[in-house]
This record gives sequence, C-alpha cells and structure tokens, in this order.
Amino acid sequence: MRRVRYEAPGGPLFLEDVPVPEPAPGELLVRCEAVGVTLPVVRKVTEAAEPIALGGEIAGEVVAVGEGVTRFRTGECVTGLSFGHGYADFAPLHEAMASPVPDGASAVDAVALVRSGLVALGALTAARPEPGESALITAAASGVGHLAVQLARIRGAARVVGAVSDPDKADFVRSLGADEVVAYGDADWGEPVGYALDAVGGDLLTPAVAALAPGGRLVAYSSGGGTVQAYDLLVGAKSVIGFQMARIARDEPELYGRWRQELWRLFAEGALRPAVHGEFALEDAARAHAVIESRTNRGKVVLRP
Repeated sequence: MRRVRYEAPGGPLFLEDVPVPEPAPGELLVRCEAVGVTLPVVRKVTEAAEPIALGGEIAGEVVAVGEGVTRFRTGECVTGLSFGHGYADFAPLHEAMASPVPDGASAVDAVALVRSGLVALGALTAARPEPGESALITAAASGVGHLAVQLARIRGAARVVGAVSDPDKADFVRSLGADEVVAYGDADWGEPVGYALDAVGGDLLTPAVAALAPGGRLVAYSSGGGTVQAYDLLVGAKSVIGFQMARIARDEPELYGRWRQELWRLFAEGALRPAVHGEFALEDAARAHAVIESRTNRGKVVLRP
C-alpha cells in the first residue's frame, strides 16, 4: 500500500510502499476513502523535533478487525481518529475512536463533519451560551470555525461575528449565517459579544478578549499558545476557558458519543452543512498542507487515497 511519510522536521513529504498492516487487538483496519488534513498535524510536521506518524481523521470501509472487536464488522463504513499512519491507503483505527457513517453520508462528509464538529460543539458548550447572546468565532472559515459559526446560530446566538485572516473570506463566512465579518487587523471588531471561540491564539488573544462584553467568556482551543493579561480579565469580569477535545474523548466517552449523534442529526436535517475547500490525491499531501499553512482554506481540506 501507499503511505505518506517524511524523514526530517519540515519535510518534504513523500510516498512510500509498505505492507498493509494487520489490526492489533481492539483495532479496525480501514480502507481509507477520505483523510482530513488539520492544522495540528501540519504544525507537528514543521515544529516537532522528530518525524511523527501522520495520523488524524479517516473514513472508509472496515476490511479487517482485530481480536476483541465487537461493535463493528467488515464491510461497514466508519470514521474516527487514527493515531497511527492515517495518510495511507489503509489505516488502523481503535474501536473506541470509531463511529459508523450513516446511510446517505459519504466518507468526505464524515471527515468534514465529525472531528471538526466535535471540537466546534465542545468549545461552544464550554462557553455556556445563553439564547440571545452574541458570539465571536475566530478562524471562522476554517474546518472547525465554519461549523462553529453554524452551531452558534443553531444554539440561539442572536448575532454571530466571524473573524478571518483575509477579508476575501467574508462572503463565505456570511453564507454560513454570520451577521458580521471582521479581519484580524481591523481596529474595530464591532459591538462587544457575550462569548468568543478562539482557534488562533497568540497575539489574537488580546483583541479577542477586548471584544468581550462585561462578564464575557472566551474559550481557547488553539494549539497556538499565547497569554492573556489578568488585568484585562479583572476590569470586565471576563473569563478564559480552555477546551481540549482529547480530554472529552478519554474521560467522558458517553458525552463524546452524544455530541457525535447530535452532529449527525443536524446534518441529516440539513441544519449543519460541512464545507470542503478541496480534495487532494494522496501524492499531493504537500499541496494540501500548503493550503492549511497559508490559511486560505474555506472549510475542510481532504485527502482522497
């Protein structure tokens, strides 16, 4: 089978031929039909001290099951987070991380919706939104952000503001239901909001906190780091909440499952529309990474082995 790998920090990425893996106990072997490309994986390629396995969101057909697997059979279509080599024709997927793809949905729908949607829904839930509040979503055109814009509206936000790196993304973000769109460099981000979901971190934390109304909450789920001045929180009785999807998946599997079911329900009803920026062949993984690095994507970037 083909697999994407690299040998030194920063790449380059290349294809190699390797044997098809055998599923370990508790694992499924999935023939990958779609693989989601995410900023955390791209960052690990450029920043990690040693090369890593390019894992992540996968979706496709179960072709073999390991010892002890009880929830899935060969022939079923599943999606989930693979911690092994996911940029490949076949990838291992632990049974606990897998979920079925319902009839009427494609593998591309699954990788565009489930993992990004879980992060968006989890961050939104952590913000404790009240109906009628206003919301700010940074990275509003990203794989997670474009779903967060829609979910904020579904959860009752009276006004949704999308913040983007490039004003050219404004029409796309408005098409998702945002009332206003601001660029990161704008001096004025409009009227204060009740809560903000931040996927960027770094220097953007300061204007994001400043955009909060008194008592407002910022949920930080970015891997980009950054600091917030305590005084900026004190004077407005504002708060910052950290959110990590991995903790929910590990410690609260029932909640993780309910959120996943809610996403598929909203998808089936047509209320939640995952967008795909582009589909790339496995041998074009470097091009897919370049799109993410340039922050030009509008929706999800997907590999199609």
